Amino acid sequence: MMNGRLYGVGVGPGDPELLTLKAARILRRAAVVAYPTGEDGGAMALGIADPHLAAGVLRLPLPLAFDPQASNEAAYDGAAAAITAHLEAGRDVAVLCLGDPFMYGSFLYLFARLAGRVEIEVIPGISSLTACAALAGRPLAARGDSLVVVPATRREDDLMRLLFATEAAAIIKVGRHLAKVRRALDRLGLTEQAVCVERAGLDGQRVVPMNELTEDSVSYFAMILVHRRGRAWS
Repeated sequence: MMNGRLYGVGVGPGDPELLTLKAARILRRAAVVAYPTGEDGGAMALGIADPHLAAGVLRLPLPLAFDPQASNEAAYDGAAAAITAHLEAGRDVAVLCLGDPFMYGSFLYLFARLAGRVEIEVIPGISSLTACAALAGRPLAARGDSLVVVPATRREDDLMRLLFATEAAAIIKVGRHLAKVRRALDRLGLTEQAVCVERAGLDGQRVVPMNELTEDSVSYFAMILVHRRGRAWS
């Protein structure tokens, strides 16, 4: 019996209509669909994929934290072993990943464990980076601009250094780190040029200029976009 193929399927940032045609095709024919169970809101990726799954598909929950930095090696080792068992039985496995599998995606840690051992195909997904920019009406970068993606989990001095050295930035994983990010933007004189996009494509989505945001924290699904010129085309 031939081994099955492993697919890392990006399902987009949350809006079900942003699932790609290729992802939908792969999901329709997969024998097993695996999905992380530690996501905020409970298996959001599965909810996006569900309308495209074949009747009788085997659903394989993976007990992985939504933020891989909060996970442990044993959890990923166990998930890789469970997936391998299905592949060796000749079943194709599609692993769901919010956004894009290779952009801060949980799938990349499974890829690191299984690449070279099994046949893998990665299906790119629309990332929250481009979804937030579209929702906010804020082009990310133009001409010769540099664009940096900065996790808000970084130390404040790291945030300052990275933001100072670029024309445009997307600050991700904001959540409870909002106050730290706000201080860094204030110190660099960038608060007026920044906007917070929360839950793009999901219930409760909103776009708020940073100088109007009064909360002490926001959702994990929040991103702050900032451009030194204020507008990429200026």
